[in-house]
Amino acid sequence: MEIISYVLEGALEHKDSLGNGTVIRPGDVQRMSAGTGILHSEFNPSKVDPVHFLQMWIIPDRAGLPPSYEQKAFPIEERRGRLRLVAGPDNRGSTITVHQDARLFVANLEVSERVVHEIERGRGIWLQLARGIVTVNGTEMREGDGAAVEDEPALAIEADTGAELLLFDLG
Repeated sequence: MEIISYVLEGALEHKDSLGNGTVIRPGDVQRMSAGTGILHSEFNPSKVDPVHFLQMWIIPDRAGLPPSYEQKAFPIEERRGRLRLVAGPDNRGSTITVHQDARLFVANLEVSERVVHEIERGRGIWLQLARGIVTVNGTEMREGDGAAVEDEPALAIEADTGAELLLFDLG
């Protein structure tokens, strides 16, 4: 599995049998490929502060990959008011590599901010609203809602409140 972790609040500590030991904070994206096998643990390093995070599991495009780990920070300035590509199949140096035809974008929107994502023919979208309320192609979504979208030329996302979202563009 390709396991992607995204922290919304607090911190998440990661340790694994490859020797990686990191703390993931809001704005960080972590990808761990379980591959042919890895031991790992994730836990809240704080005894008083809660952690709130999302974790997505994606089946890789091929079997037998060696286990691997990658983490990058994406400051709020890079995500504010726009869809920021944070993960994809081709490492562009500024993204996390995912071993699948999938691209992950994140955005933080203020009230009335709008972003549009063009959808290539034959691709699907999974939109996960992490915080706030948005209107997507005329349909309201609230915090925690997810939507699968197919056969649309584009998604127009407008924030009704401050919002944070993850958009998966899937082949």
